[in-house]
Amino acid sequence: MEFDYIVVGAGSAGCAVASRLSARADKRVLLVEAGGDDRPLHNPRQFFQNLMIQIPAGYRYTVADRKVSWGYSAQLCGADGGRMASYPRGRVLGGSSSINGMLYVRGQSSDYDRWAQLGCTGWSWNDVLPLFMRAQDQCRGADDAHAVGGPLSISDVEGHAVSDAVLAAASQAGFAAVADVNRGDQEGFSRVQTTMRRGRRRSAAAAYLHPVRGRKNLHIETDTLATRILLRERRAVGVRLRKGSEERDVTCRGEIILCGGVINSPQLLQLSGIGDPVALSAAGVAPRHALPAVGRNLQDHFSVLLRCRLRPNTPSINTIAHGPRLALQAARYLGSGRGILAAPPSDVIGFVRSRPELASPDIQIHSVPASADPQTGQIDAFPGLTIAPCHLHPESRGHVHITSPDPARAPEISLNFLAAPEDRRATAAGIRIVRRIMEQPALNDLILERLDADALVDDDDSLAAYAERVGSGIFHGSGTCAMGVSEAAVVDPQLRVRGITGLRVADASIMPRIISGNTNAAAMMIGEKASDLILTAG
Repeated sequence: MEFDYIVVGAGSAGCAVASRLSARADKRVLLVEAGGDDRPLHNPRQFFQNLMIQIPAGYRYTVADRKVSWGYSAQLCGADGGRMASYPRGRVLGGSSSINGMLYVRGQSSDYDRWAQLGCTGWSWNDVLPLFMRAQDQCRGADDAHAVGGPLSISDVEGHAVSDAVLAAASQAGFAAVADVNRGDQEGFSRVQTTMRRGRRRSAAAAYLHPVRGRKNLHIETDTLATRILLRERRAVGVRLRKGSEERDVTCRGEIILCGGVINSPQLLQLSGIGDPVALSAAGVAPRHALPAVGRNLQDHFSVLLRCRLRPNTPSINTIAHGPRLALQAARYLGSGRGILAAPPSDVIGFVRSRPELASPDIQIHSVPASADPQTGQIDAFPGLTIAPCHLHPESRGHVHITSPDPARAPEISLNFLAAPEDRRATAAGIRIVRRIMEQPALNDLILERLDADALVDDDDSLAAYAERVGSGIFHGSGTCAMGVSEAAVVDPQLRVRGITGLRVADASIMPRIISGNTNAAAMMIGEKASDLILTAG
């Protein structure tokens, strides 16, 4: 079979790319996804998992379920021998947008202006804002930074009394209240907006893919693993696919677009012999094209959960997430699409500076009107609150490296958090800022006990050491196929793989520097941008 375009990976960017490209009726588009269909009635083998995808609170189950997630593990801190933790990545139509926390965050205008300053022409804030707007259907209506009528529903969240106290405490601590953190200048605290519609998750598959599945020129292959990019000298001409025990090759007369995400896009390049020749040879893969930066430059946001036990009768989610009260919440959700089953993991976010002389916020704070045991993940039986700071502009870098020519073997993922001194300083500062908010009257009057006594020390070294013991990534991985104009870049500003014709990468892996916030909205924007670049090229 031959196609004009082959899109590998039906995640946040891939669904957008496939939808926009297939709008051209004269172009045949193949979309390949290693996982299954995300719709419950269309995939009975994983009916429960797909049902949990649709219910917002179901992310607690899907992130760890191997039927819809890759089940990766990553080394968190230290180059060798560091602590390991799970690293969820979606393996289903919609990719990670089908299992993530659904927060809609664009990042700061300076993030994209910095990309442009690095030589990535066409990626400034003024360039990408129209793409964010084209993608969205904003529940608050259209204005100079938002639009209606796009495929992606953006919704407000239901208020919560404990979250009201967090917002009040942040104000008492001197931080501004803002109505919208998605206008380019994030600074302040706000209720989140989410990629939801009427109490249901609006994944990239629901937004971009399912409405256009009837197009005759769009072919979708699920449960199909791309194992290799087929090269003819320095041109990508097809993809080898594995479904079950059978393999076959599909060819492409136009372009192949990798949208596998921060782990799978560099992995497929490396399996195809594109990467660091020394590392490829060590993994048993014959080098075909030297591109040493493939899989390097891995960036993510490192977060520390700070938990409180609240006074009895405080209306935390914990108190209604057990027994008969949970059954009542389920009934409420079925009847109205509201309640805790329609809630994202965080309903308040803040963006602050770790030191006043910084040009923009470098700390993001997520607040959750609930708490859970950090070892088991079980929701606590007592009223609880969790507030988590993360450093937005990490200097530490990790990597993704294959260790075998076997496409089914997971690559080595090292996040290398807190390796840079500035990351340790900023992380300690973020913990102090959360402590300051918790000490304000609006919250302090509700708090019965702090459950993170080791985070109450004062010096940076002790706080950073505490973070290193208990912190984790929040799955905003980016940078492993970084865009740029230097020899260190994997793709150029048109997202073309350097030195290979007919091959592009379009997902969060192309970010030269991670954006200031959750990465899902930006990944969809990258998909929008990629489709424009491809269609303009021919």
